[in-house]
Amino acid sequence: MTGSNTPRPTLAHIAELTGVSVSTVSKVLNGRDDVSPDTRARVDAALRGHHYQRRGTPGPDQTPHTVDLVLSGLDGSWPASVASGMETAAWEAGLHVVVSRARPPAPGHRTPDWLERILDRGTAGIVLGLVEPTPRQLTRLATAHTPCVVIDPLSDPPPDVTSIGTTNWSGAYEATNHLLHHGHHRIALVTGPPHHLYTRARTAGYRSALTAAGLDTDPRLIRHGNHDRASGAEQVHALITLPDPPTALFICSDHMAIGAYEALARAGLRVPADISVVGFDDLPEARWVTPALTTVRQPLKEMGGSALRTLTRLIHGEELESPRIELATTLIIRNSTAPRP
Repeated sequence: MTGSNTPRPTLAHIAELTGVSVSTVSKVLNGRDDVSPDTRARVDAALRGHHYQRRGTPGPDQTPHTVDLVLSGLDGSWPASVASGMETAAWEAGLHVVVSRARPPAPGHRTPDWLERILDRGTAGIVLGLVEPTPRQLTRLATAHTPCVVIDPLSDPPPDVTSIGTTNWSGAYEATNHLLHHGHHRIALVTGPPHHLYTRARTAGYRSALTAAGLDTDPRLIRHGNHDRASGAEQVHALITLPDPPTALFICSDHMAIGAYEALARAGLRVPADISVVGFDDLPEARWVTPALTTVRQPLKEMGGSALRTLTRLIHGEELESPRIELATTLIIRNSTAPRP
């Protein structure tokens, strides 16, 4: 075991011990798949046996100082809220957060992807926000012994991947029920891409609320957007031009709900006098529009803070009670809903 006066092993030292090149040791550290299983096992055993630590990774008696937050995009209130919550929790824990975007590889270029860049720099752990890690990337993280937490996974993560989310089903159920209590029976749903995990949960909550009220689901009233204003406006325009249009809209994104406001205004429809609208997220913009938007609050800052605290536990080798943590949603009632005209 390395002691306080023993030099920390280098890649060259590990390469010499295992009879491979320094570049091969580096490939094993970065989880590259162009290394034979036998070589990977031999190098990994040497790295563990000599307690090799990457740059930026804590040693046995050290406290980690830098963690990474990788987001699908950096624009808008969603990433800002998550980053704010994570940074606050990191400050309290004495950690630094590096925020970056998971950029897709440029066509025709063999440049390192975002994960390779982070692992080459060194990090104590990574939080992913709306980023879908590939199986290869998960293997690389495991090989590099770098813990990872996923916020709002887009699909069901493997059982050994820790994720943070919210009660999407119950949030959607409550939002739909709110409109039902106002006497609306033609309630349309504008949600996200159909293959996303939270889209499926919110759609299921919407359907369950209708079923509990004794109503059938009209497939014409379910539309899919991309969580942006343009797709919200496009889908709502299609809905209000139906022969039997809805009297209420449950829109699973505040950004899409703002686009819905624009489409309704162009059509001469008033919110909520002519049509009620409920959003999802409770971004700051929900309070700025007129009328102020009734919406399902996702505790985005709390999600960022919870992800950081969970990641810290993983860094220190603690065992978690469950790989999935769900935070409660809350229906925030404002001025965009009213009894059915």
